[in-house]
Amino acid sequence: MKAFISKRKFYFMIFLTLIILLSGCANNEAVKQCLTGHTYGFLGGLWHGFIAPFDFIGMLFNDKITMYAQNNNGGLYALGFLLGSGGWGFFGSKGANKVRTSRVHFQSQKFDNAEIVD
Repeated sequence: MKAFISKRKFYFMIFLTLIILLSGCANNEAVKQCLTGHTYGFLGGLWHGFIAPFDFIGMLFNDKITMYAQNNNGGLYALGFLLGSGGWGFFGSKGANKVRTSRVHFQSQKFDNAEIVD
């Protein structure tokens, strides 16, 4: 008789349940002091997007560095951050174009003198 749930799925479900239960014990970050003062807009998001790779490296070694400003004005900040961080490939079209032009075509001279072997 076949088991209703395989052992692998059962262990995965147990693991997932433990992760969810243990995540409830995580500390909440107090952001109240971050929400007072200057509100970042589009230009702040653009700047934070430009420096995001450096912020990420700094975040690994220092807990006080964050990538995304908590005190922002919403959509315009997010748009600036997206464009500043390279935005979904808006600035990557030249690199993709180089890849397309460097491919070998079957009509090239490399395949003109090929022999057909039976």
